[in-house]
Amino acid sequence: MKSAKTACIYSLIAFMSLPGLVFAGLPDPGMSITQGRTALVLTDPQNDFLSPEGVTWGVVGQSVTENNTVEHIGQLLKAAKENDIPVFVSPHYYYPTDDGWLFGGAVETMMHGINMFSRQGALNMNGFSGSGADWLEVYKPYIEDGKTVVSSPHKVYGPESNDLILQLRKRGMDKVILAGMSANLCVESHLRELLEAGFEVTVVTDATAAAIIPDDGLDGYKAALTNFRFLASDLWTTEEAVKIIKASAEDNTAP
Repeated sequence: MKSAKTACIYSLIAFMSLPGLVFAGLPDPGMSITQGRTALVLTDPQNDFLSPEGVTWGVVGQSVTENNTVEHIGQLLKAAKENDIPVFVSPHYYYPTDDGWLFGGAVETMMHGINMFSRQGALNMNGFSGSGADWLEVYKPYIEDGKTVVSSPHKVYGPESNDLILQLRKRGMDKVILAGMSANLCVESHLRELLEAGFEVTVVTDATAAAIIPDDGLDGYKAALTNFRFLASDLWTTEEAVKIIKASAEDNTAP
């Protein structure tokens, strides 16, 4: 008579032999662009992350440079504007009143300590132009064209504290092409919350970057790539994203 252990092993082998059951590798669901339902969402396309003069350049600069992030975000903006893909920006701002916070995580504490994304007030734009909280200059023609939707600021990493999802839903969006800064923090947090809210999301993996801290053995970009693969509907390079955006526009205008 077979032991209970042997019977269990046989049952497991039989289960694993079922047709269509796959254990090796993750599926690739993919995501197509549907005109009128697909948006480009950028997180934190701001000087403090993307400019050599920004306060975080010492830790993100290597990743931004290696990925050609600044140019890739610009290429996504150009492709979206030229092919009627709505653009949404989820910015990160801190006001003097936020200095009253009593606790925070590691990066939160660092951001407050270096005055990252600092503004003089929610309704005060004095000193904003060209500051670390401002957009990169090359993005301004796209973001300040009167059509790009700039949400209220997120305050930690994800869009739970701003109106991004409301703005997307009110415009009938249910698919998102996601890029921006930084990969393992705001981009990943936006990815997770957008998925929980029922959006299909593709991440453009070379239109983002993250902090690298060799002394602690930390590479935020590599960490993000792992989770992007587990979570997103698809992962595109900027080159792939631009081609797909253009092709979707051509398909939409074909007779």
